[in-house]
Amino acid sequence: MTGMTDLREVTVGTGSGLDTADMVLNIGPQHPSTHGVLRLKLVLDGERVVSCEPIVGYMHRGAEKLFEVRDYRQIIVLANRHDWLSAFSNELGVVLAVERLMGLEVPERAVWLRTALAELNRALNHLMFLGSYPLEIGAITPVFYAFRERETLQAVMEEVSGGRMHYMFNRVGGLKEEVPAGWTRRAREAIGQVRRRLPDLDNLIRRNEIFLARTVGVGVLPAADAAAYGASGPVARASGLDFDLRRDEPYLAYGELDVPVVTRTTGDCHARFEVLLDQVFVSLDLAERCLERVDQITGPVNVRLPKVVKAPEGHTYAWTENPLGVNGYYLVSRGEKTPWRMKLRTASYANVQALSTLIPGCLVPDLIAILGSMFFVVGDIDK
Repeated sequence: MTGMTDLREVTVGTGSGLDTADMVLNIGPQHPSTHGVLRLKLVLDGERVVSCEPIVGYMHRGAEKLFEVRDYRQIIVLANRHDWLSAFSNELGVVLAVERLMGLEVPERAVWLRTALAELNRALNHLMFLGSYPLEIGAITPVFYAFRERETLQAVMEEVSGGRMHYMFNRVGGLKEEVPAGWTRRAREAIGQVRRRLPDLDNLIRRNEIFLARTVGVGVLPAADAAAYGASGPVARASGLDFDLRRDEPYLAYGELDVPVVTRTTGDCHARFEVLLDQVFVSLDLAERCLERVDQITGPVNVRLPKVVKAPEGHTYAWTENPLGVNGYYLVSRGEKTPWRMKLRTASYANVQALSTLIPGCLVPDLIAILGSMFFVVGDIDK
């Protein structure tokens, strides 16, 4: 064209021999595949991810500071909300830490009931991910099967506690109240129902060709990296880290139970999904055995405590095998009715750290498959 002397030719595209500029792309914080408000800052070369920086903190509620101005009954309601899929397990960790500091012995019936409810909560957590993960990579049907089973177990949890998500059923010294008459039988019937129907979900997705193509060999997390990042739970066990607090450092009634630990060695997205799926079967079995034992035990389900509960001066650390991994509760008391310090070590936070290693080098469509397979709840990261 005449009169234009400074024209330049710019080639935009991907592939061998083409000069392309790296693009910075934000996935989130409001994105349906980020399980809440997680932000991933990606540098892309065409369709390939060059680097990934997970940015957290958008949901930070300051729960740990709020613990310091709430008494030991009130902090339970704050603690059960950070991982909203594992509320019973979250509140359990807090009361275990307080009981340990106070030297309280919880009645045997409460111990077995707590163990049963913790395993039902684990199954509920896993079923949510078993439905949502295939959904994120294009499979719509599994979520209906997963929620059918969730509703069956959810009804049992709602009957016993009155809550569907935030149960508030743990108390320092035991449980809030005795379970309704006939509840253990109805709970076992629900478990049997779910166990019979769960193969529907298993057959639908585990060996599905499209699901296999999207997950096998994608997002491999080696065992050494999983350990280095502090990953735990299903994410770590899928990489071959054979570690489960229920078996290795038993609490509640786990010392009297045979706890099979589900592991895989490949460490890819499919292995993480398989571990989650197989753990549901294990949790149903454990819950059923606990309920059978509950029926043989009589007695109270809590210890009578004074109106104002004070933990003696000192500090303690309790850790539990939460559905998503190891949760730690560091409690420091100065003899007051409120904790001087309560620090949470949450599973999701450690699991998400590994994304900066897993994601670079993958394609953008694989990014969602990897992100979903790390099984985290953003409230659990930000607390």
